[in-house]
Amino acid sequence: MAYPKDRHSLIRRRDALRADVSDAELRAAVRAGNLLRLTPGVYVEPGDQFAGHRGADRLYRLRSIAVATSEGAGGFPLSHMSAAAMHDLALLHPDRTRVHLTSGLGSGGAVSADRHLHPSPLGPDDTTVIDGVTVTSLVRTAVDVATMSNFAQGLTIFDAALRAGAAREDLRACLADRRYGVRAARRALLYAHPGSESVGESWSRAQMIEAGDIPGAYLQREFRCPGGKYRCDFCWGDKLIGEFDGKTKYGRLRREGESVADAVLREKRREDELRALGFMVIRWTWGMLERGEMLALARPWITRFGLRQDTSRAVLL
Repeated sequence: MAYPKDRHSLIRRRDALRADVSDAELRAAVRAGNLLRLTPGVYVEPGDQFAGHRGADRLYRLRSIAVATSEGAGGFPLSHMSAAAMHDLALLHPDRTRVHLTSGLGSGGAVSADRHLHPSPLGPDDTTVIDGVTVTSLVRTAVDVATMSNFAQGLTIFDAALRAGAAREDLRACLADRRYGVRAARRALLYAHPGSESVGESWSRAQMIEAGDIPGAYLQREFRCPGGKYRCDFCWGDKLIGEFDGKTKYGRLRREGESVADAVLREKRREDELRALGFMVIRWTWGMLERGEMLALARPWITRFGLRQDTSRAVLL
């Protein structure tokens, strides 16, 4: 069945009824798995684009849009985790249980099964429009998330915000007005750096920082080798390179017409050339971060090479 869709590819009940699609047909499509219900009266067709972590992010973004633009939403801007999804800021262990909005008032918040309305004033520069939907600004969104989160999540959102163009002084100024959750957020902002290019790299740094005994690393250091110019996630001195291997790493590394196997072999050649320069290359995965194994991998090599803080080039950890 062909359903009427809006600019966001959402199927709204009112439009479906006008196209002679009945409520019974919509309910049957949901039961059959041919439609996903995002919020009462708003649906989307399922597909491969919603698979995996990034797919879950896309689906949550659409659910946030569906809630914000549905009747009864009050015209409130999306905020917190929902605004982060609109700004395409990847988060560490995101909670997608509810869609978040901010009222712009100092009181009158509410929490229901599928949405959280935050009672908080909004300044003239605290909102923007993305894809026709009003959301909190990049700076406001990052500070909102950080003050509701732990240090690792705060570091992740601030790293992402800096990569997206937020100014550190603006983040600091926004944070100065907060009363709750500021300690971890201020510490996270102190260490935030746009050179962390993924959630996994930010979480790696958070674990290193909280461990307290890992020296600062130079982020995204470049090396010229026979095979080309290579960038490395972490580099300590002239002895040790650390690489975070995310699940999508080799998919991202693939060149046009190249298979994943080709990308893996090319990455192996890259590592061999870095070793030829005298570096030890260590790698860790998301699972190792979850199990706390990354620090145990790095510590022996840091000790063996006698690595210390290099404040001239390193990002302080």
